[in-house]
Amino acid sequence: MADATFEELFPYIKSISYPNNKTKHLIGMANMLISDFQGEVPMTVQELIKLPGVGRKTANVITSVVDEQPNMAVDTHVFRVSKRLGLVDQQLTTPLAVEKELIKHIPKELVHKAHHWLILHGRYICLARNPKCGECGLREICVYYKKQVVNKG
Repeated sequence: MADATFEELFPYIKSISYPNNKTKHLIGMANMLISDFQGEVPMTVQELIKLPGVGRKTANVITSVVDEQPNMAVDTHVFRVSKRLGLVDQQLTTPLAVEKELIKHIPKELVHKAHHWLILHGRYICLARNPKCGECGLREICVYYKKQVVNKG
């Protein structure tokens, strides 16, 4: 991929969002892996975020999924669900703040799995607009449920 031109790589990813930037990032990432990391994908968040197109969330996903490191990727689902359930303070406003708070309270050996649990819960039960509280097995501990459903009923 490091030897690929933009014109060669672009057709493979043109159907995804922001294909121009992602094509440039992929080529830059491949070049940097060769020049700075001897062709190996680094396994620390600090090294991964140096690669073009890799932010903290992506670095956390890679290290937690590939290497089972206790890193928490905070996407929109994790951000919403962790606040609704009351796992983190409602006043937290950034993914990094939520990440740090979750890491404090989830046992280290479960962090790499908890990321997926929160994503799936947010994707299928704790939906953004219409959460399925009636189907949720976490109602008894859920701050959102207690405020929105129980107190209004």
